Amino acid sequence: MVLDSGDTAWMLVAGSLVLLMIPALGLFESGLLRKKNTASIFMQIFFGLALLSVMWFVFGFSVSFGPSIQGLVGNMDWVFLKDVPYDAPLERYAPTIPGVLFVKFQLMFAAITPLLLTGAIAERMKFSSFIIFIVAWSMLIYYPLVHWIWGGGWLADLGVVDFAGGIVIHTSVGMAALAAALVLGRRRHYGPAIMIPHSIPLAVLGSSLLWLGWFGFNAGSALASSGVAGNTVIVTHMASSVSALIWAGLSWIRTGKPSVVATINGAIAGLAGITPASGFVSVEHSFIIGIAIGVISYSGVVLFKEKLKIDDALDVSSVHGVAGIVGSLAIGIFASTAINPGGVDGLLFGNPDQLWIQAVGVGVAGAMGFGGTWVILQIIKHLVGIRVSAEVEDAGLDISEHAESAYSEEEEFKLDMDTYTDNLKDKDEMFRKK
Repeated sequence: MVLDSGDTAWMLVAGSLVLLMIPALGLFESGLLRKKNTASIFMQIFFGLALLSVMWFVFGFSVSFGPSIQGLVGNMDWVFLKDVPYDAPLERYAPTIPGVLFVKFQLMFAAITPLLLTGAIAERMKFSSFIIFIVAWSMLIYYPLVHWIWGGGWLADLGVVDFAGGIVIHTSVGMAALAAALVLGRRRHYGPAIMIPHSIPLAVLGSSLLWLGWFGFNAGSALASSGVAGNTVIVTHMASSVSALIWAGLSWIRTGKPSVVATINGAIAGLAGITPASGFVSVEHSFIIGIAIGVISYSGVVLFKEKLKIDDALDVSSVHGVAGIVGSLAIGIFASTAINPGGVDGLLFGNPDQLWIQAVGVGVAGAMGFGGTWVILQIIKHLVGIRVSAEVEDAGLDISEHAESAYSEEEEFKLDMDTYTDNLKDKDEMFRKK
């Protein structure tokens, strides 16, 4: 097929918008955490971006999208992007853009997906263990799910659809976040005092840039400059707006004050939740889906954090996981081939079977995300350990893990380092006396 210059130009922009989401994630997360862990969040995200990009280039793309082996994994034909064309399409996936551009767009997804988990493990995981974790998680959970649904694997054969990642990304990440929070345990002094954001303006800026980047994330998944892409943009914006209002209203009712943090989390939940359905539903139905996402994801935070006292630091399990599940199941109700002729019809359009098919996809991704993460972290825990010491956690990961500080002046930085060193000396002396 002939490459389309308009489609190619749009996908160049869309991929760049998704890349913008990665530093935006750092701004969002660090603003909502304590300032002593700001640099550590950015290190995890930027180091992760580089590492996960190299993995995708070397073998990740091939095992995810390569010709299928029994519907389970792609073969190794495209390792190091061997034979992936730069001047012709990979017609099976994107018939009007260069093959390497499709690789680049999917690379951004492969990079940001494990990095969403930084919000769940924040302020208490060793950096070395984090590296092992995201490598193992990508290889054993993300790449298989990509192949099963987007690469022509067995879930795709079953009929499961996921426009931009509600099952592959948000459901798996959300359930992984829940498992990670349980294995790591609560942060020291868990309670309201450690949950006060150090910079709400930073978090608002990050959430705003995430919102912008999400247009590339979702509309770019159309893989063409088309009507589907245009509809996806307005659907994405509407669901996010509705969910933000729902979170703001519920926080106002529960606490007597409308919360900025709740409002931006509601917007992110709306973006995550509409992701799987964004290319298949009308804007009218996105309004309804946005309400459901807002109410159910907010309720998830109340259940996990307040009722069960699970320390998922930034509520990834609800904002991404619960929201992603709602949106993925919504496909089985609201999807219409009148919106996307290449998609599916849901319950309202004469295909009730699509709902249970979507439920199978959600169940598989949820089980993979939770169970796989639990096993991976237990292995890392017993081999090298996963959690920093109490002294390191109290000092903050910026100082203890990276010997850098995001904000401190020279004298304050030296004082923090001296205090951390003295604490270690005191602990060493205590052990010698014993």
